[in-house]
Amino acid sequence: MPHHSTDILIAGQWRRGAGEPVETVDPATGEVLATVHSASVDEVDEAARAAALAVTDPAWRDLLPHQRARLLYRIAELTEEAAGELAALQTADTGKTLTETKALALSAAGTFRYMAAALETAEETLTPSRGPYVTMSVYEPIGVVGAINPWNSPVASDAQKIAPALAGGNAVLLKPAAWTPLVSLALGRLIHQALGELGLPTALLSVLPGSGRVVGDAIVHHPLVTRIGFTGGTETGRSIAAVAASKLIPASLELGGKSPTIVRADADVEQAMAGVMFGIFSSSGQSCIAGSRLFVAREIYDSFVGELVERVSKLRVGPGTDPGTQVGPLVHHRHRDSVAAYVDLARSEG
Repeated sequence: MPHHSTDILIAGQWRRGAGEPVETVDPATGEVLATVHSASVDEVDEAARAAALAVTDPAWRDLLPHQRARLLYRIAELTEEAAGELAALQTADTGKTLTETKALALSAAGTFRYMAAALETAEETLTPSRGPYVTMSVYEPIGVVGAINPWNSPVASDAQKIAPALAGGNAVLLKPAAWTPLVSLALGRLIHQALGELGLPTALLSVLPGSGRVVGDAIVHHPLVTRIGFTGGTETGRSIAAVAASKLIPASLELGGKSPTIVRADADVEQAMAGVMFGIFSSSGQSCIAGSRLFVAREIYDSFVGELVERVSKLRVGPGTDPGTQVGPLVHHRHRDSVAAYVDLARSEG
């Protein structure tokens, strides 16, 4: 695994968090990769205050959209250059295959590049006149955005929240999942580097690992956080929506799903088979869009399911670092035990 630091990024400064220590574990081996000290509630407050000041710093505030694009292009460049290192870190931390984690790192770079291009062509609007005057709609930053992500695809999910927030002229408090902080911290280093190179306030991004109960809660409730992006469980999403409603701030919620795949009688069987298998076994099924239920037309049911079972039994399970692995380990032993308990329950219920 590449070198990594266990310092966290608070208000533009790298240092050890004052919160509880969390061991991050390689799920393929059970080996402890690192101990990362979480952010404390006081450090979330420090990061939020510094972020609010950074948004109003003339060096950032006065940039025109196409000038902000330079930052996003630079982050994309650095992310692409470090794709191999980011992939190795994410494989070590999440258990995903290197093929998948490399694609996720490149996807993150693509997200920053896409947002930069959007800024190059961003248009405000002269609205239709209703009298002897001119009116226009103008885009302004919201301020401090709270971004809370799960453990299943850290680097790509991080980019999907950070890139549009920075594109809009905002600052970001990113909370990666407690189980998988390493790749988010590595991405934070690249963004910190890009901000420094361009002479921009480094407090525009804080990376604050820790539990949702402590760090996530502090971010969501903080009075300076005026937008929330959350990806994770439905129950947590409901409680975040309630806080956002009471604060009268917008929230974007990407929550758990139980997505079905439907195979009709006239389907291309080969394509359907590949789609069904990829839909549930990529990311070891740890995805909110996993095809976790299967509806098959009655007339092809027996042959389709029979062939599917045969192919699934041949999938190669192993560590994400092995090029032959098709299904990596689940992210954490606690998650593995929880999934195994559901399998046992299903068997006991027939």
